[in-house]
Amino acid sequence: MKLQELFPQFDQGLMDELLRIGHIVEFEEGEVLMRTGQYFKHSLLMLAGTIKLYRQGLEGEEFFLYYLSGGSACALSMISAAKNEASEVKAITVTHVKAFAIPLQHMDSLMKNYRNWYYFVLDTYRSRYEDLLQMIDQIAFHSMDEKLEFYLKKQFNQFGKNSIPITHQQIANDLNSSREVITRLLNKLETQQRIALSRHLITNLKL
Repeated sequence: MKLQELFPQFDQGLMDELLRIGHIVEFEEGEVLMRTGQYFKHSLLMLAGTIKLYRQGLEGEEFFLYYLSGGSACALSMISAAKNEASEVKAITVTHVKAFAIPLQHMDSLMKNYRNWYYFVLDTYRSRYEDLLQMIDQIAFHSMDEKLEFYLKKQFNQFGKNSIPITHQQIANDLNSSREVITRLLNKLETQQRIALSRHLITNLKL
């Protein structure tokens, strides 16, 4: 099973328990899996595809946080389960997603009975924390053109492609900026021959 391939740190006892309590779920591209204020019902172990997580402001604005993809998990759902807290993020599928869903009522027993799971939750939370620190650094200490370059590099690395289908407005939404500002900065990068722009597509030349 792909679960065992993507999560080799799980011992057989933990794997048997996960297969007993969990199940496979699939979502189409563009589905909203979680909204701010909703309560988690499952924690997902990602098997394939990509989920994008956002932080929402008081006036509905959104800021991109990080991606979840194959071999990763949502630390926020694990932590929120322990405290019975509502979600503070919005999650949307970027591609078709296949995941292994674990009902949250089993989180306490998994943490108590399986050291592999305990360490996995800690490692997952640490990894997501490092992602957030990177984003905070970009927000606090870098100009918008530096934020844009950092953002584009993450997009290319995430999808492992030299060209990504994305609009200027989508980038502006993710960076909490205006489309006009993003278009101007993208044109600047294209003039520098670091990217190539075409309709709804950005190609990496030498970022």
